[in-house]
Amino acid sequence: MSGHSKWSTIKHKKGAADAKRGQLFSKLSRAIIVAAKEGGADPSSNLALQNAIEKARSYSMPKDNIDRAIARGAGTDANADAYEHVTYEGYGPGGVAVIVEALTDNRNRTASDVRHLFAKHDGNLGGSGAVAWLFERRGVAVVPVDGASEDDVMLAAADGGADDVTQDGDVFQVTGAPETLSAVRQALEAAGLAVDSVEVTMVPKTTVRVEDEAIAKRLLRMMDSLEELDDVQDVYANFDIPEHVLEAASA
Repeated sequence: MSGHSKWSTIKHKKGAADAKRGQLFSKLSRAIIVAAKEGGADPSSNLALQNAIEKARSYSMPKDNIDRAIARGAGTDANADAYEHVTYEGYGPGGVAVIVEALTDNRNRTASDVRHLFAKHDGNLGGSGAVAWLFERRGVAVVPVDGASEDDVMLAAADGGADDVTQDGDVFQVTGAPETLSAVRQALEAAGLAVDSVEVTMVPKTTVRVEDEAIAKRLLRMMDSLEELDDVQDVYANFDIPEHVLEAASA
């Protein structure tokens, strides 16, 4: 899973620049508003809201922004009523499975935009269930290896209720059930460990190794293009790109 997780780390580091343009914070706010609208304003009894808040925090979204988004959702904001969750599934270059999750107020527009990008980058959009079986929803916290020992990370992860810790290059990935995500973060921070990102994600059960630089470049461009759509919240894929190929393709 090294290629996919490494790409996720790169994406997270790019988040600061995205936030300056307002697009990232807008997406994070939308997710919080809809979660609060659908399940209530109390994160302790609303897992979707709890996880949306954790993700927003991992991108350094100000607490005031988070609180305003919760209040808008709890106050039955008219905009929250307009959005619906939509998931698209298909295959990208190299036969890589791709899942796109969106919050949209216009299903036809979003479907058209997503279909166009799949076709543009030599992918194929499939029907519901086409690739979802290749993934499982998990909570993932990313801890930089620098200054952290594996034993310390494993002990803190266990205290928080995580299931597994794996090293992928210069980061540790701490995974567990989505409902443990907040407790895992708290345990890692209490142990004095830096946490780069925390989010609920779709973790691939199997991966497709992509060693061709041209295919890797098309795939990464497709992922970036999908992420940049206003309606799209998250994009997941099951590629495994060797680090040297990833660096060349990302240049």
